[in-house]
Amino acid sequence: MRRILVIDDDPGFTKLADSVLRTQNYEVTVSRDAPQGLEMAIKEPPDLIILDVMMPIINGYNICRLLKSQAHLKDIPVILLTSRTSEEDRRIGEEAGANVYLSKPLNTEELFEKVRDLLN
Repeated sequence: MRRILVIDDDPGFTKLADSVLRTQNYEVTVSRDAPQGLEMAIKEPPDLIILDVMMPIINGYNICRLLKSQAHLKDIPVILLTSRTSEEDRRIGEEAGANVYLSKPLNTEELFEKVRDLLN
């Protein structure tokens, strides 16, 4: 079973992501705290990471950079989620190493499609 780590400080979103991804037969681990999520990824690398941009302490762009700087994590696909939709924000996400940049509110079908594409 493929493992997905969701790092997002919004409990409503993490609950939704957990339930909808499990319906697609993924094992889901959730962290609502960016530093904890980073530590979880380092200790037990998932197959894919879904990462919110706007979080306290460390934003998603910096978490993505830190993940991609680790030799054993650099190839793990990262989906960045955000309500920020400018081209500048998208460029920053790409430069941080994100594979996909999705805007909130999230379309679950689009999320499923991106997850499937990245894990295949």
